[in-house]
Amino acid sequence: MSKQNANKKPKEVPEGRPVAQNRKARHDYEILETFEAGLVLVGSEVKSVRSGRSQLRDSYARVESGELWVHSFHIPPYEQAVGFGAHDPDRPKKLLMHRLEIDRLYSKAQQGSLTLVPLAVYFKQGRAKMEIALAKGRKSYDKRKALASRDAERDIRRAAASVGVRING
Repeated sequence: MSKQNANKKPKEVPEGRPVAQNRKARHDYEILETFEAGLVLVGSEVKSVRSGRSQLRDSYARVESGELWVHSFHIPPYEQAVGFGAHDPDRPKKLLMHRLEIDRLYSKAQQGSLTLVPLAVYFKQGRAKMEIALAKGRKSYDKRKALASRDAERDIRRAAASVGVRING
């Protein structure tokens, strides 16, 4: 029995559920629009992402020479991939979108001083996808205001639930 446990694969996340999320992005940025983009990965990166070991915290996307790239998306090396199969954990990864979408994102980001922020990575029909957002940075007082309104809304829902009133939304 101990031999079977030694060869056990790492637990994989179910399809459609995010394997990595950037929770800090929703706090630091006001999300204006979200997009889905394909993610170009090498084999050992796919294994590592499937096991839920990737990190999106300080990552950002950028349009460079007509292509969409994500930077600072850390994917640690897969334990079983050594030598030729190993990958650089911090290399820029290419995102796949239609040319018109990339051009539209680029023009919106340039004219409105907006940022492209990765929100989540997930698998859809066996392919790695990344949810990116066109976002505007929040000032510290905006962050406090957003937290206060969220807390007030939660208190209202809690009070309404105790009375037996249901609030949609």
